[in-house]
Amino acid sequence: MNTRMKLAMLGVGLLGVALAWGSEPNVALSRYSTTDQAPSADPDSSFWKDAPAVIATRSSLGSEMAGHRTEIRSRWTKKNLYFLFICPYVELNLKPNPSRDNETNHLWDWDVAEVFIGSDYQNPRHYKEFEMSPQEEWVDLDINLDHPLPEGAWLWNSGFRVKARVEAKRKIWYGEMVIPIESVDSRPPEPGREMRINFYRAQGALGPKRASIAWQPTHSANYHVPEVFGTLRLVAAK
Repeated sequence: MNTRMKLAMLGVGLLGVALAWGSEPNVALSRYSTTDQAPSADPDSSFWKDAPAVIATRSSLGSEMAGHRTEIRSRWTKKNLYFLFICPYVELNLKPNPSRDNETNHLWDWDVAEVFIGSDYQNPRHYKEFEMSPQEEWVDLDINLDHPLPEGAWLWNSGFRVKARVEAKRKIWYGEMVIPIESVDSRPPEPGREMRINFYRAQGALGPKRASIAWQPTHSANYHVPEVFGTLRLVAAK
């Protein structure tokens, strides 16, 4: 086999690896499911085991965050978007007396996983924010950076559901969100449909040692930088 052929075969092999792991670093794939299911927060379930994933390893400022490698998987149905967070932690910072029946304003002051998602490409500064804690607390917000509602944003209600569980021995918590698609996109879902998205985590007590993890770093302490959002792309079932 000559050198040119070897290089060509190597290129094909590397291309296959890139496609398997995702050759677009700012694109997250969501795999179609024919049926909805109750959230389990179980990465080993048949629903989640082979779901496509992205990995967040950097702070919001862009530096590598050792020990905080966060995996986010996604699936979709005709009605819902599903996101599963796999969150290693150093020490949990939890709100006392958690409420699971009503949303918790300022949940972001504690340990949370977050999804920012928008479908309006003409107005990218308008999007929705979804948060959940390891204790199954939740809050959803309608964000419009051009016309902010200081207290009204969190009063919006998407009807999303959450499930969380903590493996204390392994120091990992798992969080699943089930978000009605109609709450974030008026278009009918179909393979190839795209939305704008970013994933975040906050871990630890408020202060200089608090860890902020971002899939697409904002290069600031502020998560609300829609210019850096990546893309969520709906794909067909295997």
